[in-house]
Amino acid sequence: MIRNATVKDSDSIVELLTQLGYANTHPFIKVRIEELLENPDAMLLCYEVEGKVSALLSLHVIPQIALLGSFLRISYFIVDETMRSHHIGAELEAYASHIAKERGCDRIEVHCNERRTEAHRFYTRQGYVESPKYFIKQITL
Repeated sequence: MIRNATVKDSDSIVELLTQLGYANTHPFIKVRIEELLENPDAMLLCYEVEGKVSALLSLHVIPQIALLGSFLRISYFIVDETMRSHHIGAELEAYASHIAKERGCDRIEVHCNERRTEAHRFYTRQGYVESPKYFIKQITL
């Protein structure tokens, strides 16, 4: 079952983020969830199996000034490592595609670290193509 995340899901979300390599999110996760839930251009979705959060999908709609359509960015996409190969990822990706169309987006963008080769194969199977340049500037808080 795909549903909107809530602050009550914070422990499960922390566990999923840890599996993806993001440790120590527990101190601030509730605030981040609340911020995303209040943002009209953001969606934070959970996938439940038998009452347990088994996947997380964070989406953002980003309007473009020089292109006709907006685009949907997948910010975080995590399927519990014990639940992979159960088609949960494909179901969530199809749901993201539906939301993209519904919100007037003409593309979906996802950034995926080069070390996540299994995820790359998943995205390729879903019809994504690689766009090789991506730059980041770290800002110290």
